[in-house]
Amino acid sequence: MIDSLLILATEAHGAGEGGFGLDLNLLETNLINLAILVGLLVFYGGKVLGNILTERRSQIAEAIQEAEERQRKAAEALATEQEKLTQAQAEAERIRQAAKERAANLSAEIAEKSRQDVERLRETAASDLSSEQERVIAQLKKQIAQMAVEKAETQLKARIDDGIQERLIDRSIAQLGG
Repeated sequence: MIDSLLILATEAHGAGEGGFGLDLNLLETNLINLAILVGLLVFYGGKVLGNILTERRSQIAEAIQEAEERQRKAAEALATEQEKLTQAQAEAERIRQAAKERAANLSAEIAEKSRQDVERLRETAASDLSSEQERVIAQLKKQIAQMAVEKAETQLKARIDDGIQERLIDRSIAQLGG
């Protein structure tokens, strides 16, 4: 760019104009300057701007491709996780049903065991009651027999004197074979 300015300056000097000077015609100088500026921008800026735009276009294309790839991976991950969620929900439902069935079975087992325990306790209570009743009856019979023997002894002692007692002893001996 500076080379171009130097070339213009030397040509202007060679034409006899005497170098750089102040031109007061604003319209003419602005148009020339503007044309030079536009020419320089088109010549040098076109390549730079084209390179920048090409690079920017490729970066945008890469970003779009990366975004599409991330979207595809996210969609795959979402589908995988939804499948896992569905499987987990099915497993949870299966576990819940198994727990309900187990609870119902345990409840039935406990109810049956309780019924058997109540029946066994009733039988044991009835058996214990019968045993106790038999024991009380046996004890009462024993007491009655003992009281009857004691009463008989007291009545015998009161009625039997020594003479009657000797005769009873002799008769008992004779019956025994003596």
